[in-house]
Amino acid sequence: MPKHLSAIGNLIGAAIVALVVAGAGLAVIARVEWPAFNSSNVETALTTTGQVVAIALLLVAVVLSRVGKAVWAIKPLSWVGISAFAAVTLAMPLGATKLYLFGISVDQQFRTEYLTRLTNSPRLADMTYADLPPYYPAGWFWLGGRYASLTGQPGWEAFKPWAIISIAVAAAIAMALWQRMIRTDRAIAVTLASTILTLMYVSPEPYAAVLVILGAPMLITILHGLRSGSRPAIVAGGLFLGVSATFYTLYTGLYALTAVLMAVYLAASAWFGLSNKTTHRSTVRSRRWRAVLIHGARLAAMAVVAGLVALIVWAPYLWARLQNKPASGGTAEHYLPSSGAVLPTPMLHWSLVGALTMVGLAWIVLRFRTRTVALTFGITVVSIYLFCLLSMALTAVGTTLLSFRMEPVLVVVLGVAGVYGFAELATLAVRRFGDVRTVVGVLAAGAAIAVAQSIPGHLASEITVAYTDTDGYGVRADQRPPGAQAYFPEISAAIGEQTGGRPQDDVVVLTADYGFLSIYPYLGFQGLTSHYANPLAEFDKRAATIETWSQAQTADSLIEQLDATPWRPPTVFLFRYSPQGYDLRLAEDVYPNDPNVRRYTVTFNQNVFDDPRFTVTTIGPFVLVVRK
Repeated sequence: MPKHLSAIGNLIGAAIVALVVAGAGLAVIARVEWPAFNSSNVETALTTTGQVVAIALLLVAVVLSRVGKAVWAIKPLSWVGISAFAAVTLAMPLGATKLYLFGISVDQQFRTEYLTRLTNSPRLADMTYADLPPYYPAGWFWLGGRYASLTGQPGWEAFKPWAIISIAVAAAIAMALWQRMIRTDRAIAVTLASTILTLMYVSPEPYAAVLVILGAPMLITILHGLRSGSRPAIVAGGLFLGVSATFYTLYTGLYALTAVLMAVYLAASAWFGLSNKTTHRSTVRSRRWRAVLIHGARLAAMAVVAGLVALIVWAPYLWARLQNKPASGGTAEHYLPSSGAVLPTPMLHWSLVGALTMVGLAWIVLRFRTRTVALTFGITVVSIYLFCLLSMALTAVGTTLLSFRMEPVLVVVLGVAGVYGFAELATLAVRRFGDVRTVVGVLAAGAAIAVAQSIPGHLASEITVAYTDTDGYGVRADQRPPGAQAYFPEISAAIGEQTGGRPQDDVVVLTADYGFLSIYPYLGFQGLTSHYANPLAEFDKRAATIETWSQAQTADSLIEQLDATPWRPPTVFLFRYSPQGYDLRLAEDVYPNDPNVRRYTVTFNQNVFDDPRFTVTTIGPFVLVVRK
């Protein structure tokens, strides 16, 4: 028990250190007026400098661990180094903007809307629709909402610092997990590798990045729990799967599938391992089934723990579905980009990452039967490819499993295995050529710096959008004229005045400018697309209803239809003006086409709103209509 308490203490300590380091780094960077990333190389230069300093701290920790000096400082130093690395890699390129990667565009628009909703209130609620429980896991966004409330920031502004802090904290916790399982120098190497690869491949989705960084060490814990029956490991594995379910359903599905395959592999190994010709068949059969049941029971126990944790977020939605509430129109799985139509093969890319992952694959194949880590990652790789094949097969019945999201997990798993592989090669080199550990260390550090400094370039388009999008204060970080979103503060003020100061989270707005709902916690009548819509919202039926409303020719007709809608009707309409009338540009799912969304415009007759029951205000390119 003291050993487990010490481990928990290390995890908490790592999280606190990372929180302080990332928070302080963000505060320091925010105090300086930097040039825009898309028009200057200053941020890139300073990012590289910060990365080198962070890696140097990690190297000091490695040296201390090898010589056995200042043992008390090794873990804190490694936590500081890895959290500083994660923070500076993201915070410095974004130093001159208040927005995170991809700004408030496309997918980041609904994510920002979700954080804005849960900043406004800790009550679990759908990101857009009134009176509905959330469908998308709220865990990361709920925690982000508490961070925003604590720091006094609006949700959209808190998105960037919260994303960076949460990734830095995950990296430090991963370091503590690896340090518990393997020797310190190797733990530092694998954590640095997994953090670099995560930042390259999945940082635009911060809640996914957290699970990818933590996934590699926790999958080893899951295998240990299933194989040994260790209660702490079973509980820890269940807690991880449960927390994962509150963060991101897709990766939870992958990790759950991997756990099942682990249990099947262990049960099969036990079954064939118990073969004994000198023992009576019935005895062998009994022992075999006992082994199968034991592994099944361990998996079930882990599933129970995971389910209980997952219910913290999922219970309201599941309860609504059990009550047979109407649901339709959700098309979250209707997306098949070209990368989702082929199997990911990062190990065949001609790059340092390709070399690392190729060595990792070779090491897994060679050490599958003798090393727990290799067995864990081997089963994970098989799970990823099975998941991808199943996703591609499901296209025949009109859906997918969004398998294109699997590549980051594959890259990180193979990358960590690659560190193990290169470590064995280094050991062979020392045996063959003598003490060349310094040479190996220099080459490894150089490779890490080379890949790390390429991250801003790898994310250049995502960073650029953070500078070209207009933020919630109506400012573009690249100092160019803002877009129409600059009128949002004036629009919100007008809504407040015309609705008599009614709380924003009690006002339903019909608009196609969903960035408005990302900045302010107004309720929306319709979501961005059906791919992000809550099935309980009946996206398709709402879209048809909006088209029917647009055909109204009198105020009486429109008001009668609004009052008859089965959902809470909008009292505020935010249109774009056009010569034909008042426009809303909506979206419909056109899967299996790629792109999978078709935009179309519905136009309302402006004369319908020329009625004392409506207040019409023109603000820039927008027409604001408020029902009295």
